Amino acid sequence: MTIYEYAEALKWREMGNELTEEEEQKAKELGFVIVFAYSDDNAEFRGAIDDEVGCFDGGRIYENGDKYIDALWCVDIDNFTWTYETNIEHAIFPIYEDGEEFCKGIVMSLEDMK
Repeated sequence: MTIYEYAEALKWREMGNELTEEEEQKAKELGFVIVFAYSDDNAEFRGAIDDEVGCFDGGRIYENGDKYIDALWCVDIDNFTWTYETNIEHAIFPIYEDGEEFCKGIVMSLEDMK
């Protein structure tokens, strides 16, 4: 399974129901990291990394050498509240809140983050 196939399976999720326990375990086994916003001040890392990073108003949430992930808050990209900018190969999946655009989550390989 590729990161693109995995992200395709996560499309159309609602905030609070982004991943099942089984999907999170599968991502861990595959070495995939899923990043998505939660509320207005946190980025969640799930799968091969299990962490939460505060990012009120956005900012850099991951950096390893020249690899990075920036959380972008309210930059009006396709009406989503949260998006991510990164130079790591990734796949995107949309997350909604009460049917409205909320976050463009990303899936990437832990290996590519190194």
